[in-house]
Amino acid sequence: MASSDLEQLCSYISEKIGNVKRMLSLRSCGQEPTLKTMLDKIGDEIIVVNELLNKLESEIQYQEQTNHSLKELCESLEEDYEDVEHLKENIPPHLPQITVSQNQNLANVSDLDPEEPVKVEEPAPTKKPPKEQRSIKEMPFITSDEFNGIPAYMKSRLTYCQINDVVKEINKAVVSKYKILHQPKKSMSSVARNLYHRFIDEETKDTKGQYFIVEADIKEFTALKADKRFHVILNILRHCRRLSEIRGGGLTRYVIT
Repeated sequence: MASSDLEQLCSYISEKIGNVKRMLSLRSCGQEPTLKTMLDKIGDEIIVVNELLNKLESEIQYQEQTNHSLKELCESLEEDYEDVEHLKENIPPHLPQITVSQNQNLANVSDLDPEEPVKVEEPAPTKKPPKEQRSIKEMPFITSDEFNGIPAYMKSRLTYCQINDVVKEINKAVVSKYKILHQPKKSMSSVARNLYHRFIDEETKDTKGQYFIVEADIKEFTALKADKRFHVILNILRHCRRLSEIRGGGLTRYVIT
């Protein structure tokens, strides 16, 4: 055996003998009454510290789980925020806009205490009831489901918003036309009176009780052009049963269905 190996072995044995001696001395110390009391207190403190360490470990695990959940919630909220911003920036133009008065009414309603009884003020009676206004029939907008059901060859590259933009303009022409027809003749301007007579001349027995327009109304009341694209959209609206055609006298009448 080499001298270096022998020295290492001797050192190892000496270390073990030293450990045994220290253990025997501690054991003998434990038999003395004064030291035994102190060792018991130290043992109790070690148990308390061990319990605290266990609680601390449990709390650390709980905080790590909470931190992970909060990160997931934060990521989800960021995605929702991006979706809301996208919807806000891409609101279809044909949707009805909320007016300032409606916003104020909504704010007033949200401020009400649910436990307080709501006081409803009765409107003051008017001396003369307002004249009943005639409702003008308008074309409903195309829904997304209807748009998806339109054959591809028919809609080509037209988008959902482009079709509903035309619906909006057609409704604008219908409302403008029938406001003139419902207007008292005495209050008409010369331009409105000329339009009124044209509207009357364009009516037939087949259009009685119907709301319709012709291409001249599109040119008169909207910025649309009666081009090929416009007639493609009219064909789509017929497919979706939003309007029908009545021909006669060299005119095509687009009837709101």
